[in-house]
Amino acid sequence: MLLPTSLVGSYTQPDWLIDKVKLAGRFPPRVRATELWRVAPEWREQAFDDATILAIRDQERAGLDIITDGEMRRESYSNRFATALDGVDLDNPGVALDRSGEPNPVPRVTGKIRRRHAVETRDVEFLRANTDRMIKITVPGPFTMAQQAQNDFYADEAEMAHDYAVAVNAEIKDLFAAGADIVQIDEPYMQARPAKAREFGLDALRTALDGVTGRTALHICFGYAALIHERPEGYNFLPELADTDLCDISIETAQANLDCSILDKLTGKTIILGVLDLSTHDIETPETVVARIRRALPHVAAERLVIAPDCGLKYLPREVAFGKMKAMADGAAIVRAELA
Repeated sequence: MLLPTSLVGSYTQPDWLIDKVKLAGRFPPRVRATELWRVAPEWREQAFDDATILAIRDQERAGLDIITDGEMRRESYSNRFATALDGVDLDNPGVALDRSGEPNPVPRVTGKIRRRHAVETRDVEFLRANTDRMIKITVPGPFTMAQQAQNDFYADEAEMAHDYAVAVNAEIKDLFAAGADIVQIDEPYMQARPAKAREFGLDALRTALDGVTGRTALHICFGYAALIHERPEGYNFLPELADTDLCDISIETAQANLDCSILDKLTGKTIILGVLDLSTHDIETPETVVARIRRALPHVAAERLVIAPDCGLKYLPREVAFGKMKAMADGAAIVRAELA
């Protein structure tokens, strides 16, 4: 399909599942934050399944073509996977500066990072069993996890990022085996810390992709708009991704009003184009979405575009998230008809 639509990853979680006041009043959790859940532990897995069904049906009703699980089971995009690995002291977390420069509790690495078991394969199997559309699942990137950890074991960050990458590589292969059509790696810290990303982040990414044969995507962004309000005028780190085995690259253009000419440097990649501004609860009109899609067309062929929000919809009220998602699908349909 021309101009297929998709979420970046997360959808808004139901109020009966998670305390959104607590969620919005802190930085995204890097360690476990089970106090955010409103459902007792013995009922939580059932609640996660029910919330995932709601997220799937909302995406289908809105007209999306590529469906995610909405990340209903996660307190943040990264902490569920990052805290499931060996080598992390969960009882005594460390501290690291978040991308905003503020300290945040993070996993404290006290041994060699290893994946002891698959983390998200049941998520994929459940998603696959409940929709007949293409499906995408997300996993945190090795560079970002290395930046969201306190290193008390490795000689340097590059070595730690490499072992995170080995764990991610094994997870990606299992996710494709479980039925994923697309696996997306989330690497927002490549934008936040471009010098380190160039120094060793790209090598870690290549290790994470080594031997992977399915369709892979990478999301790189300026952070959740609900928490980080200022946007730079352009990406500090993006053209460097052209020389990787990634199939798709997800970027945000709406809130930052990004100069889409930078897409000229990503020839050969499919662009997951962010067209929803998540800094506001105002719901875009389909015509606004159309204008944002058209801005990219001089720089990337329509055949290489997927239409998406700037970032995850996690922090929005459900009615706002659904309205924005529906406007996105309707706007993409207008441009699709024009091009046809």
